Amino acid sequence: MNRILTLGLVLALGTILAMAYALHAPAGEEAASLLGLPKADTIRIGYAVEPPYAFIDADGRVTGESPEVARHIVEGLRIPNIEWRLGEFVELIPELEAGRIDVIAAGMFITPERARHVGFSEPTFHVQQGLLVGRGNPHALHAYADIGKDLQLKLAVLSGSIEEALLLEMGVAPAQLLRVPDAGTGRASVATAAAQGLALSLPALRWQEQDKARDGTEIAAPFAQPEARQHHPGFGAFAFRKQDQQLQAAWNKVQAAYVGSAAHRALIARFGFDADALPGAVRTRDVLAR
Repeated sequence: MNRILTLGLVLALGTILAMAYALHAPAGEEAASLLGLPKADTIRIGYAVEPPYAFIDADGRVTGESPEVARHIVEGLRIPNIEWRLGEFVELIPELEAGRIDVIAAGMFITPERARHVGFSEPTFHVQQGLLVGRGNPHALHAYADIGKDLQLKLAVLSGSIEEALLLEMGVAPAQLLRVPDAGTGRASVATAAAQGLALSLPALRWQEQDKARDGTEIAAPFAQPEARQHHPGFGAFAFRKQDQQLQAAWNKVQAAYVGSAAHRALIARFGFDADALPGAVRTRDVLAR
């Protein structure tokens, strides 16, 4: 009983501190200290290259939907410095758990499996799935399940991605999945016929279409959205270590005032997200409860 009471008091104290922080946010080293960050004046944010969620622009600047929203929130938290840490997508959660980064800003979808390892912010976007195929869609792939029509066909997926989990959940043979480290490699695998499709979110595929030299690839249309049993695909969020509840609470407070605002809608429009991509009233607990 004493342990339960102690845990309750700790959680209540964390909530009170987050509320006090939002009202009277200190700056610099004091802000980092209050939120439990190990580096004075600095928050370490991990990302993986997957446009338009996160990437490096021609000037060498980290940008994309998630890093730009993160910049706004960090400014609201009054932490002056961001240290960007690049890694492969599959490495981000282990890096977070190991304490080498403080936040993941990579367009990471909320799933129950990931929630066992990290704490998610409230959702920042909701997107649909898509499929990149060869020009003319020679294998008539209009749904993820179509890959099962021929066991010789392969779909490229990002290692550790929601698409990989969805396809395995649907019963696709693991041997039919070509695991790749990033979207660019996946696209190249389709262009060279190493895979007959790339399973990826629709905004990521549309972003690639901006490149006029698409190497003989196109987005499959029409495309039937997958019916997941265990997953609630398409809701993305930031991720934190489970013990960093003060940081997560303060982050959510700033985020709630920003996501869906006119400034936020204008920002994400630069990366191909329209009003339909907003999460609406859906909360992380709703996604995980499905």
